[in-house]
Amino acid sequence: MKSQKENEVSLNQEAYEDVVQPVTQWLTFLLGEQKYAVKVLQVQEVLRHTPITPVPGAPFEVIGIVNLRGNVVTVVDVRMKFGMPAQEVSDLTRIMMMDVQGYIIGCMVDSVTEVIDLNDNEVESAPDVSNSGNSVFIQGIANIENELHILVNLDKLLTEEELELLVK
Repeated sequence: MKSQKENEVSLNQEAYEDVVQPVTQWLTFLLGEQKYAVKVLQVQEVLRHTPITPVPGAPFEVIGIVNLRGNVVTVVDVRMKFGMPAQEVSDLTRIMMMDVQGYIIGCMVDSVTEVIDLNDNEVESAPDVSNSGNSVFIQGIANIENELHILVNLDKLLTEEELELLVK
């Protein structure tokens, strides 16, 4: 049987764990009306849409390359990667410079919205809804203010073969 002091320590530990849960920051973005999010730690910067130089023979989701302060960076259309139809570039279109498996890749999205904090317990596992394997990059789902956000695992967004082609 626990003493009163042991019970107090146990209750304090439970209260501490309730208050101090691991929190991760996520940058949210839109593709159409759907909200997505990527870990802030993987975002190098967010740029307004800039002229992109096409690359002949590149995979269909690769829009081309941009010059980022003297470095050539490949830009991927996330809509195309997700199997969505292309959309006209607007004033809200952004290119997120992301660290993907140690390489900087530009990811073009419809708009970037905000940074959110998520406790680990707010993230639900993603349902396996794709036979094609395209959902492998979905890390989880978060319901924030009654809106579902799809959490994207950037390290699985591109296969190793695709990444090797993009960074050559």
